[in-house]
Amino acid sequence: MVAIFLYVIAHHHKNRVVGFQFKRSGDTISRHVNTVLKRVIRLQGEFLKEPVAVATSSVDQRWNCFKNFLGALDGTHISVHVATEDKPRYRTRKSAIATNVLGVCSQDLEVIYVYPGWEGSAADYRVLREAIYKKKWLKSYYYLFDAGYPNSGGFLAPFRGQCYHLKQWERDRLEPRRAEELFNMKHCRDRNVIERVFGLLKMRWAILRDPSWYPVNIHCRFIMACCLIHNLIRREMSMDEILPEDEYEDGPISLVSPQEIRMIEHVDSSNYWDVQRKELVDQLI
Repeated sequence: MVAIFLYVIAHHHKNRVVGFQFKRSGDTISRHVNTVLKRVIRLQGEFLKEPVAVATSSVDQRWNCFKNFLGALDGTHISVHVATEDKPRYRTRKSAIATNVLGVCSQDLEVIYVYPGWEGSAADYRVLREAIYKKKWLKSYYYLFDAGYPNSGGFLAPFRGQCYHLKQWERDRLEPRRAEELFNMKHCRDRNVIERVFGLLKMRWAILRDPSWYPVNIHCRFIMACCLIHNLIRREMSMDEILPEDEYEDGPISLVSPQEIRMIEHVDSSNYWDVQRKELVDQLI
């Protein structure tokens, strides 16, 4: 049953093709896949990564620029199959029919939180606001995200109007000329872990690369299951064949125990966090 399930999400074949491979009927394949899918979803508490903040005493050159940094978040679109009347709601800016998935990952490329199901036309900021109402987020620390979100309590965005993306730095062979540009470069380097996680998920699981034949609600369960199994692979496999060897250079992250637990209750622009960002910039000079 597990082998059939893994075959389906890894190769994204129809029931009749999978049935031919495993010498089982289409009905048996369907029942086995749904049974394993339900069992995997129940393991969220075991497989989802607990957020671990970068300690203020950290000397790791990669992460010590952002003390109390918990992880990175972003949204990604995953193609889905929907009814004709629902296609306008799921149509993205690039005219693809997809669901907007919010993902949060740790420094070691494990998934902390995933929230699939929103229509592709929904803005990333709208999805994050809804996620705040559904999940408790630590307010004492913060996550990194891109300029598509407002700089707010618990979430640190880059400076707008400044060079940001790593590809742009590499393509133009630029060097930071101002403190804000240096901040943006380091911010993008650390936030890039979420892009790597999305890339790993879509490379490993073919069901995330193309629209499936399942309804949207079932496909969203497959998205969650793929993230959970991704975490299991990261923990149990010392070497991942998909990752190049130089990806294993990251050292362990120091655990921080919060003295005062406070939760993020909303995501809006914050002058306080603008000051916090300015202080980080001053430390880089």
